[in-house]
This record gives sequence, structure tokens and C-alpha cells, in this order.
Amino acid sequence: MSHPGAPKLRCLAGIGLGCIGAAICIMGIPIVYAGPQAAPEKPVESNTLSGATLYAINCNRCHQERYPPEFTVANWRNIMIHMRVRANLPAAQAREILKYLEEDAGN
Repeated sequence: MSHPGAPKLRCLAGIGLGCIGAAICIMGIPIVYAGPQAAPEKPVESNTLSGATLYAINCNRCHQERYPPEFTVANWRNIMIHMRVRANLPAAQAREILKYLEEDAGN
């Protein structure tokens, strides 16, 4: 034996589902799940210039060029953190410059 209000509930449920379906169609929400969206591709950074060249181009724009043996590896790392921001260097270029400076850094 069914509940006396069961036909009304089924009717209301049908109306509710119809409203949801209509809203989906009107809003253009896709019903089919296509899986997760792919992450946007990272722009490729150019590493065509050597660290020494990048250092010569960028670091003497604002001040006299310093030589790698003048500072230790730890000093150059701290300096590069600051100067990368000041010179607005891309990460790949900053890494190349730091690699160049670390190769001949002082003790």
C-alpha cells in the first residue's frame, strides 16, 4: 500500500527534474564528463645565451660588473635572489647566470 501523498510527491519530483534539465539546457552546461582539463602549457624559456653572456648583458646595465671570484657561492646565491627581482630576470636566465658565477666563485 502506497502513501496517500505519493502521487503528488512523484509529480513534484518530475517537475523538479524537468526544471533542472531545462536550466542545464538554457545555461549550456555540458552534461557529458570529458575528464579533467589539461593544464595550460608552460611557455618555453630560451637558453640560447650562456650564463657569462647573460651576466655581461644584464648585470652591468645598472652597476659595474663584478667578477665571480669576488664572492663565495653562498654570497652569489643571496645576491642573485635580490638582483633577479631588481633586474626582472626570467628564472631560466637567472639560473644560467648563477651557474656561471658559481663555477668561478671565490672561497
